[in-house]
Amino acid sequence: MGVFHHFELGRRRLFVTLAAILVPIAVACSGDPSQAQTDPLPSWNDTAPKAAIVAFVEKVTTENTPDFVPEPERIAVFDNDGTLWVEHPMYTQLAFALDRVKAEAPSHPEWKDTQPFKAVLEGDMKTLAASGEKGLIELIMTTHSGMTSDEFQKVVADWLATARDPHFKRPYIELVYQPMLELLAYLRANGFKTFIVSGGGIEFMRPWSEQVYGVPPEQVVGSSIKTQFEMRDGMPTLFRLPQVNFIDDKSGKPVGINEHIGRRPIAAFGNSDGDLEMLQWTTMTGGSVRFAMLIHHTDAEREYAYDRDTEFGRLDEALDAAAINKWTVVDMKADWKEIFPKK
Repeated sequence: MGVFHHFELGRRRLFVTLAAILVPIAVACSGDPSQAQTDPLPSWNDTAPKAAIVAFVEKVTTENTPDFVPEPERIAVFDNDGTLWVEHPMYTQLAFALDRVKAEAPSHPEWKDTQPFKAVLEGDMKTLAASGEKGLIELIMTTHSGMTSDEFQKVVADWLATARDPHFKRPYIELVYQPMLELLAYLRANGFKTFIVSGGGIEFMRPWSEQVYGVPPEQVVGSSIKTQFEMRDGMPTLFRLPQVNFIDDKSGKPVGINEHIGRRPIAAFGNSDGDLEMLQWTTMTGGSVRFAMLIHHTDAEREYAYDRDTEFGRLDEALDAAAINKWTVVDMKADWKEIFPKK
């Protein structure tokens, strides 16, 4: 009972936090009753991206027209980091991994002299960044393995219930984009099934995706580490191993979509070069009307401004591809009335 009891306590604490957040989100989404009936996207300015979204949805949902798409085929995929929630100054899951290193350090005295753990413990982000992908993968493998899937979900739930973004001083699960919450709801109201397709860990996102985004865990596609079935104390468990299983980023995203969803999406939403292949896979095909959107971070005052010159969420090749392929690009500063749900 021990592991599952503690896991349930962690889930309850997370759900209490989520409830406190989601009520104001629901209010923010509804706004004035008369407006809610006429405008499904109240946090979007009346600019070209909003018009493009509405026009696309109307096309694919209008029966007896050439562009009509039956509901089972209305699949929309969303990146997570930088598309649905904040990814600067670092990915939220990386912040989680860094906190895990600090929490576990007393049991690993050798980390004081071993990179990249030494850099984390000393707050040396320059050295950590210099360790590159290899160093970051080592951090993730070490801090995300050596436990059962249930134990890992409890660790994630506990961390999200207490962790705060250092810049906004708010829980990470509050730093979701209000316009994108409205977009998810709008698509689902029009017969779409919405999926998260992220480079982030699939088991890092699944414990909270439904409560925060309305996306159930079975509709989350992400990177994963290997797990194996074991009987522990007479109980069947899935044990997490320090080995990469699948990286759901860049060219891995179409592969993940094919393996987990089994249908090619008709709409895709991203914000970085890591989403390029997903947008290409969605739109560069014959048949029905297709839609692709990039979120361009241009609002340094309300959030962050970055694109081609950043380590996290670089938007370079995909931005050029958007112009060529006529994908919709959201200018956060110009196109969004609100960034985050109101407190």
